Amino acid sequence: MTGQQLNSMDHRQTVSSSALPPLPITGLILAGGAGRRMGGVDKGWVLWRNAPLITHAIQILQADSAEILISANRQLEDYRALGYPVISDSCATFEGPLMGLSAGLAAAGQDWVASIPVDSPLLPHDLLRQMWQVKMDKDLVVVRSNQRWHAVLVLCHRRLLPHLQAYLDQGGRRVQDWFRDLDYATLHLDEAVLHNCNAPEDLS
Repeated sequence: MTGQQLNSMDHRQTVSSSALPPLPITGLILAGGAGRRMGGVDKGWVLWRNAPLITHAIQILQADSAEILISANRQLEDYRALGYPVISDSCATFEGPLMGLSAGLAAAGQDWVASIPVDSPLLPHDLLRQMWQVKMDKDLVVVRSNQRWHAVLVLCHRRLLPHLQAYLDQGGRRVQDWFRDLDYATLHLDEAVLHNCNAPEDLS
């Protein structure tokens, strides 16, 4: 294992506005959670700085991804209206973000998939390029801060789907555990940019 440091409101699939061409990556927004600490609401539509969290997530991925998928289990028509493909978990019991990652790897049009949670609006807009730079010859990049892993923030090659699916089939759900026996690179980010809007008090 290695650890290597390193306004648009039109959300439809567009050519990158970046000076650089998009990377061969499918950007995957994980918006399929139960939102229990947010009172059971669909967090993608919770407002943060006057815009839904899904808006911020799209903007984080938009410049550097070749395509964007949204993993959602509720309000599917609302998500589809944003102009991106929407995928859902194979079961409807909110069994965690790895279910969304599995569905995203299966549906992706690119060999590489970068997943982000819908509730992390402070992520850097060059996140995908940072991941791409540290991956080297690895099939997986996992984000961590100096405090903890943020294991739903990954860049993952599609050839890891059988490994992930086997973990899920055995009942595994903990995002911190599925990659432990893999050879992966680590992207270190400051804890402040990894802020999650898990509860109403996190929105201020």
